[in-house]
Amino acid sequence: MKKADIGLIGLGVMGANLAMNIAEKGFRVAVFNRTTTRIDTFVEEAGPLAGNIVACKSLEALTVAIERPRPIIVMVQAGAAVDEQIAALRPLLGSDDIIIDAGNANFRDTRRRMAEIADSGPHFIGMGVSGGEEGARHGPSIMVGGPEEAYRRIEPVLEAIAARFEGEPCQAWLGPDGAGHFVKTIHNGIEYADMQMIAEVYGILRDGHGLSAREIAPVFAKWNEGRLNSYLIEITAAVLSATDSGTGKPMVEIILDRAGQKGTGRWSAIEAQSLGIPATAIEAAVAARSLSAMKDEREAAEQRFGALQPGAQPADEQALAVLEQALLAGKIVAYAQGFAVMAAASREFGWNLPLGTVARIWRAGCIIRSQFLDEIAEAFDNAREVENLLMTPAFSALIESSQSHLRRVVARSAEAGLPVPALSAALAHFDTFRRARGTANLIQAQRDFFGAHGFERVDREGTGHHGEWHQA
Repeated sequence: MKKADIGLIGLGVMGANLAMNIAEKGFRVAVFNRTTTRIDTFVEEAGPLAGNIVACKSLEALTVAIERPRPIIVMVQAGAAVDEQIAALRPLLGSDDIIIDAGNANFRDTRRRMAEIADSGPHFIGMGVSGGEEGARHGPSIMVGGPEEAYRRIEPVLEAIAARFEGEPCQAWLGPDGAGHFVKTIHNGIEYADMQMIAEVYGILRDGHGLSAREIAPVFAKWNEGRLNSYLIEITAAVLSATDSGTGKPMVEIILDRAGQKGTGRWSAIEAQSLGIPATAIEAAVAARSLSAMKDEREAAEQRFGALQPGAQPADEQALAVLEQALLAGKIVAYAQGFAVMAAASREFGWNLPLGTVARIWRAGCIIRSQFLDEIAEAFDNAREVENLLMTPAFSALIESSQSHLRRVVARSAEAGLPVPALSAALAHFDTFRRARGTANLIQAQRDFFGAHGFERVDREGTGHHGEWHQA
């Protein structure tokens, strides 16, 4: 019997759908799952695709079933489970075989794992996969990091299963060791900010304008036809239109306002801080999710300080246009921050990340796919080095035309007591970024006063100047 082209371990939602995708594209895929009953169920559910699936009840059987050199995708929970799977596989594999971690791994774990097996093999690849369940099944965005020669051996499979934008596969090798997983992490950080800003605008429409979910849905649907066109805006309209069959209420209204998070958003904020890059919109979104989890405390605080009084401001065309432009401005700042973090990481770790390529492979399949990723790609094509997307011609024009709307929305929300942490952070970032003479001179003076840390002067060279703070 013909051997499999590739193996896959872990038949959870993402792993099963990825395996189906591989089989559908004409490749034979050998599959293994720790709970072996799941393997039989998976094959039964595969229907006509079962002919391209090799069911394996042990790791030994899996490795025997794959054509050498053997690429094996690992789709298990990030963390210790990945290390355990690598340890179990290594004795069964040769130095030319390839272990592909396709989970949401911390890129620092990916770098560690590569270093640990670098001398004896097999090859190790860290592969970010974005698009959720639907993307895994029909075409995700794929971000690969690791040895380029190992990537080239699996490139035909990845090209076949990836999403496509105007015929171009949304997958790429982005650099060595943890580059792929780092890019996926920042993708998720931008996703956090994007989702939080959308939720804040929803809150303004619900609590500031008194609109119902069914009235808000067509607003987002209309915005999806313009500059805000994106997957997240599209699904927001769909979510707000959905009805709970049990109660007849809008589905969103019966969902508890407590958001979960799996770590990637938090990692993106931590890495931005480590690199010294302000990613304030992402940080605000992570903090907002943490605050959402404090349901009991929030309910107690409302009892203590009083509930927000529902607003009844008219949601006329002008008000909606202002909100649309404010959301656009906030999203631009979030994307600019994310790309700045990736640029800094590329320098720090010597990855030489192709940021234009990153923008291109995000145009389809992934969660943050949106209209202006083409413009981001073009910005990196047109400039040898882009320090900040806000300074590129396309985005400086966009932020220039929309920032006044963001300012108005943040100011009015503050007056009304409507929380808009990510939109506020985006505005503060823009205002601080464009201010040639800031206020850090006072901070430097304070630091020198209490700690003799020294400072730079505007009229002399050097960094070790001190103030005459303690004169009699």
